[in-house]
Amino acid sequence: MKIALIGATGFVGSGILSEALDRGHDVTAIERNPDKLPTHRRLKGVKADVADRAELASLVAGHDVVISAFNPGKDASGTGTRSIIDAVKQAGVARLVVVGGAGSLEVAPGQRLVDQPEFPAEWKDGSLKTAAFLEDLRGETELNWTFLCPAAMIAPGERTGTYRVGGDQLLTGDDGQSRISIPDYAVAMLDEVETPQHPRQRFSVAY
Repeated sequence: MKIALIGATGFVGSGILSEALDRGHDVTAIERNPDKLPTHRRLKGVKADVADRAELASLVAGHDVVISAFNPGKDASGTGTRSIIDAVKQAGVARLVVVGGAGSLEVAPGQRLVDQPEFPAEWKDGSLKTAAFLEDLRGETELNWTFLCPAAMIAPGERTGTYRVGGDQLLTGDDGQSRISIPDYAVAMLDEVETPQHPRQRFSVAY
């Protein structure tokens, strides 16, 4: 497939990039600093500002899918997520798959993780902005989107190739922990890209 990946050098995006290349896909990585990208024959790095909708639309045009690993919490302008949605639609790309956050998941009916008193204060702003991205996507009537939330704890680790799939609720293991490695989150992301199971839905993955 031809994949446009926004945020390919980030914490999660770098794992998605590695998994996509390992699976033989052609990736266009859209970055503020493409010099940070690895060298690979199926990887093309391009410099762009996601807030520039027209430029972004021209860069993603012709791809089979756009994967956004963009971090709304680091978006000073506050316009990046809207620009991504509009650019994908303008370019006529069939699908947008988004790296979500665990904060928007429910820990009880109607109670989001981000709203719990024990949620880390330093993550709250970014989590709320990511949740707002989901609400914008839910308001779209034309775009074929998918929003993939990780477990509460996502960190570098082993690629086991296994994970459990959930919906709007936070997944936890028998030990009460909610976790997944970045490589296994990337496996879940590319599985969804290659074999779509959640059109116009948010879903979650964890061990």
